[in-house]
Amino acid sequence: MAYVLGFFAADGYITLNKRGGQFWCIQITDQQLLENIRKVIKSDHKISIRLPKKINKSISYRLQIGSIEMCNDLRALGIIERKTKNLKLPEMSLKYLPHFIRGYFDGDGNIWRGEVHKERRTRHKVLLLVFTSCSHEFLSDLYKRLKPIGIEGGSLYRSKKKEFSRLQYSTKNALKLYNFMYNELGTSDLFLKRKKDVFDEYIKMRL
Repeated sequence: MAYVLGFFAADGYITLNKRGGQFWCIQITDQQLLENIRKVIKSDHKISIRLPKKINKSISYRLQIGSIEMCNDLRALGIIERKTKNLKLPEMSLKYLPHFIRGYFDGDGNIWRGEVHKERRTRHKVLLLVFTSCSHEFLSDLYKRLKPIGIEGGSLYRSKKKEFSRLQYSTKNALKLYNFMYNELGTSDLFLKRKKDVFDEYIKMRL
């Protein structure tokens, strides 16, 4: 469930209707991951298909569940309506943190692998891991939370217009985060394969 919370922090939202109904929603383009999330939370709610409004956009899939209790639980954890710029890092034990971070990474994170100094005789294979959020406070708290467990040296940036922030880690600490996020995976744990594959391909590339 910590993964679902992390993913929801990145790509979910709470909505209210005029009749007082409260719903929590996740809308993403990865149908299989959404089906896996629905299975983990033991829901039988229908996943709806949302056709793109523009030709160059992908079909998206939405899971919407009406539950005042679940919405209140999210609020208690600091994940509120209009959370875009007000998101806070929930308090949790170290046991759940890897799963939460993996969920947030799958929603609002990115990983890049490649080579630098291509003009030189010796090229360097590198990784760059980035978390993005419109809440600078959230990323700042995440940065502070990761330091005591040995994930240091990250860089926290805020855009000039303060519309969004980025927390990024280069190769050494990106690999530490890889181990932290994936080493305790169980058979039923959730993750986006295409993002994990970037790490795995980089590790093979270095051998």
